[in-house]
Amino acid sequence: MPALREVEHYLTGLWLLIKGDPSGLTYLDLSERGSLRSFWAIFWCLPSIVLSWVWWRMGFLKSMAPTVDNAGLFYLRLGMVEMANWIVPLVLVGLITLLFGIGQKFNTIVVATNWLAVPVSYAYAALIVISILLPGLAGLVSLLWLALMMALIFTLSRLMRMICGQQPLLIGTITLTLLIPALILSDMLEQFLGVYPG
Repeated sequence: MPALREVEHYLTGLWLLIKGDPSGLTYLDLSERGSLRSFWAIFWCLPSIVLSWVWWRMGFLKSMAPTVDNAGLFYLRLGMVEMANWIVPLVLVGLITLLFGIGQKFNTIVVATNWLAVPVSYAYAALIVISILLPGLAGLVSLLWLALMMALIFTLSRLMRMICGQQPLLIGTITLTLLIPALILSDMLEQFLGVYPG
């Protein structure tokens, strides 16, 4: 698993790319091995993911009968949702890069989006902590969540522009593909697997 210093190195590269500095690409391991190793980002996100699962279960239990309490199965199903949300958008992006004839960019997109998930995941976890500790600030948390989503869209579009060049249609397509299917799939799977607060 990449050490903290290595993760910081990757995040520095992403920050440079977001600022429009192409030298940020040199901070990332863009080889096939680097692409596979970038999935270690999942483990770096685990603390925030677990927090979000616990918070989701708290909301779930509030809306269900007290007898419904199979925690292990619940978390297993959330894990399935999480993995689908992580993998499916990347598969779709892979198909898009093939259709646009830029398959050579796929590894770079995978590396960038996987490591970007780390700070985004902890920002989301911070909002969960605020909502748990200060439930009276639900309105503010909703605004902050919206701001986080807008920042994510802006960040992804900046990264895709640095990776794919000045191709607005391609940038928009990839950015939306990384976001929209995950939102739809998450909602569908949560309801299908019975982990959606009713």
